Amino acid sequence: MIKLPRNIHLWISAYIKYRLKQSLKFNPKKHKHVVFCFADHYEPRHGKVDESTEHKRVDYWLQNYPGMATPFRDSDGNHPKHTFFFPEEEYRPEHINKLSSLCKQGFGEVEVHLHHDNDTPEGLRSKLTNFTNILHNDHGMLGIDKRDNRVKYAFIHGNWALNNSRPDGHWCGVDNEHDILLETGCYADLTMPSAPSDTQTSKINSIYYSSPYNGTAKCHDTGEDVHVGMNESDNLLMIQGPLMLNWGKLSHPHLPPKIENGEFDYTNTPTAERIKLWLKSAIHVTGKGDWIYIKIHSHGADELNSKTILGSASTTMHKILHDLCMNTNTSLHYASSRELYNIIMAAKEGMQGNPNDYRDHIIAPPACLDK
Repeated sequence: MIKLPRNIHLWISAYIKYRLKQSLKFNPKKHKHVVFCFADHYEPRHGKVDESTEHKRVDYWLQNYPGMATPFRDSDGNHPKHTFFFPEEEYRPEHINKLSSLCKQGFGEVEVHLHHDNDTPEGLRSKLTNFTNILHNDHGMLGIDKRDNRVKYAFIHGNWALNNSRPDGHWCGVDNEHDILLETGCYADLTMPSAPSDTQTSKINSIYYSSPYNGTAKCHDTGEDVHVGMNESDNLLMIQGPLMLNWGKLSHPHLPPKIENGEFDYTNTPTAERIKLWLKSAIHVTGKGDWIYIKIHSHGADELNSKTILGSASTTMHKILHDLCMNTNTSLHYASSRELYNIIMAAKEGMQGNPNDYRDHIIAPPACLDK
């Protein structure tokens, strides 16, 4: 008997149904588009290091990201883009100013990350409002929604505990986080998948609007898939990354399959087998299956991960991704989380053609990009 991965009971039923229903394949006769987004839980203070180490970590990215990314371009001429989800509780203006330098070169954008514990709705609201105001007013970060002229942001929850979803109640404390995120301008959450964590949702490989807050934690466990022609929702948009089972070549019949959750770190670098699973997850807006979305994630600031992500492992990843797209009549588009959202909204509206035309569709570029 094969032992199954930890906490798989939370999502295995959805996975089985998903694989049984999945009919979307990469047909070489039909042109497709892949929108690729790298969402980084970017934590310079990870491990409670001193301030000097924080600065060295950020400087390493400033010095090495351009060299890694410059050799690669997508079908629109863009280099790989990185979205730095920066923790509110680790804010230092010097760090954001340095990341702004990378953003101005076209290498990405900064969004909002937060670790909190035993919080209150009032405390959460204050943290998010203050931090988004600082990012926008002091650093020119975060885009403006063309519909209501409000500052908007993407969000990733620290410790995966969105909407107080940990069974033990730690690392959040706010059951109605969903409502406060919407109130403070969050246009999308990119936390999922979190497997093998016990915060993992039962809904997988999806772009959907969370179920509304109903007085209990983890309302985002279910929701309505985004589909072409649907009306605007009053709920939080969830943009998930791939969650698959990688059976690979098991070295022992009793070993469990590996969980493929789109994580890139020094212990788990992208391979052709993994990247094929990202493509196979085929995350898309229902009714618009020719636009596929891949969101991967990392904790890229610490030394081991930064040297991996900014080294040969990324070179290998981008080469494989380019080759797979070329061999399957697929156009590749590197995107920040804001651009990813805009392209998804364009798909929801039934837009056709090149996703590149919709990078700034609803949320305008942040001022620091000088577009």
